[in-house]
Amino acid sequence: MKLTGNFAAQFSAKTAVLAIDNIDTDQIIPARFLKTTSKSGLGDQLFYDWRYDARGAPNPGFVLNQEAAKDAQVLVAGDNFGCGSSREHAPWALLQFGFRAVASTSFADIFRQNSLKNGLLPIVVAKEVHAELVSSPGARVHIDLATQTLTLPNGRVVEFPIDVFSKYCLLEGVDELGYILQQEAAIAAYEAREGRLA
Repeated sequence: MKLTGNFAAQFSAKTAVLAIDNIDTDQIIPARFLKTTSKSGLGDQLFYDWRYDARGAPNPGFVLNQEAAKDAQVLVAGDNFGCGSSREHAPWALLQFGFRAVASTSFADIFRQNSLKNGLLPIVVAKEVHAELVSSPGARVHIDLATQTLTLPNGRVVEFPIDVFSKYCLLEGVDELGYILQQEAAIAAYEAREGRLA
């Protein structure tokens, strides 16, 4: 199957900075919006309790409602981003809003896995790199998944880690099921061979 996010092997994008530590999945997308199994419209509910006031009007003080964050595709988040309960709706909402990657000093493991499975790239950076990104909201960065590099606003290139399987799936634009389907010929050959031996 194809990934939710049409991930490009490399792209340049503007950053939005939300450098708050320990943002959990209920803050990313509140539990009351989890009744749907559709990914459509979840971007409107991203960070809902921060983006909107009690009447549902946009909160002008929230970073994603400000002009500097308009059209940003890389979220620079605080440490331990995506902690709390497991919910695929969190990366779905980030993708629906328009983010293609999130940069942080660390991610909650389940959120990181859910992101990779859905086409959202979690980029782990060193604290000094993170500080540089935080100090330059709205700046452009370049991401190259094939070389696992992030080019900072000042032109410096840093590497980021990703496991081989997740990297392959993102570059191929497939999820785990899509990967298995790619092996259909090899699976059929194996079954035919084992059938002959039975």
